[in-house]
Amino acid sequence: MMHKRECRFCQSPLDVTFADLGMSPFSNSYITRERLMTMEPFYPLHAYVCQECWLVQLEEFESPQAIFSDYAYFSSYSESWLEHARNYVSMMIDRFHFDERSNVVEIASNDGYLLQYFVERGVKVQGIEPAANVARVAADRGIPTEVCFFGIETAARLVTERRQADLLLGNNVLAHVPDINDFVGGMKLALAADGIITMEFPHLLQLIQKNQFDTIYHEHFSYLSLLTVERVFAAHGLRLFDVEELPTHGGSIRIFACHSGRGPTSTGNVEALKKIEVDFGLRNLDTYKQFDARVKETKRKLLTFLVEAKRANKKIAAYGAPAKGNTLLNYCGLRSDFIDFTVDRSPHKHIPILHPDALKRARPDYLLILPWNLQQEIMHQASYIRQWGGQFVVPIPEVHVAA
Repeated sequence: MMHKRECRFCQSPLDVTFADLGMSPFSNSYITRERLMTMEPFYPLHAYVCQECWLVQLEEFESPQAIFSDYAYFSSYSESWLEHARNYVSMMIDRFHFDERSNVVEIASNDGYLLQYFVERGVKVQGIEPAANVARVAADRGIPTEVCFFGIETAARLVTERRQADLLLGNNVLAHVPDINDFVGGMKLALAADGIITMEFPHLLQLIQKNQFDTIYHEHFSYLSLLTVERVFAAHGLRLFDVEELPTHGGSIRIFACHSGRGPTSTGNVEALKKIEVDFGLRNLDTYKQFDARVKETKRKLLTFLVEAKRANKKIAAYGAPAKGNTLLNYCGLRSDFIDFTVDRSPHKHIPILHPDALKRARPDYLLILPWNLQQEIMHQASYIRQWGGQFVVPIPEVHVAA
């Protein structure tokens, strides 16, 4: 019997391919030295689009508990992301006047990278973080953090304990939940009567326009347009009243929501961005079908560049070990025959990832930037490679040497 796929939001049949990236392991499950010789599980990295609600999504092969309970991503290792968080806190306090009487709850609060700035301003906070190893770092910083997954069950407990949120926020978490109805339904419950929700997530429009196929990986169950998110939130009694476009993660959006029938007046930005999405073709099936062919051509161009570089005896290193980098490396089949070694600033990612100081010893000819969304930050930090003629290479939207 064939496996029947259904949309995780509207339960419509799911049979149209958006991008087929072959077989891939979980992107943030780094293997320790002791397990290097053992089998690593690979799963189909195949994204589909729902023809009813236009939600682009992966199938669920492993539970969130297995993926996120011990996680290798720590937000505080990116200086630009910390600055982004600090600016967000200032903006929200200025716009909505949160103060010591307010209760701010962050879902997937990671290592306290954002809530620390609310604490500095005297605002009461609560972090919710499923990864115990990451939550410990936040707790050590004095950020109250509960180790649990968010959904209707957790939200009901917050209601019982009279801890509903005046501000309920989540950055890069909406795409990570397999049961999007349970998650958004939980936000409806956990939000105070006049509370505000903000959610940030990579924008599907940007993913398609900029060919960001490497942002597809197993930990991201959904790839979201504003059109789809508005529909999901409305189904759970939540209204979008504003949206901002952001440069983070290659192009994200931040939505502002409240209870239907309450909250601030709509700004007009939601309707404006929805029109952009419709005009681009996000309600046209051909837009989604054409993406897969573009991805294949990008792979061919990258491999051609690397083959020619290695034939010319060039030394190639990679900078960064992000989830998107693992998708790119696995899909393109790039291993030590192409990439001599990889460096990363975070000590929480394992072997054979080296400290950036290894670049000064090895003096590579090319440095392939895997977290291309941090391109400027990395080019500044590693600018010294130019001393020996080293050059930066960026693989997305297609391979090019960065000036």
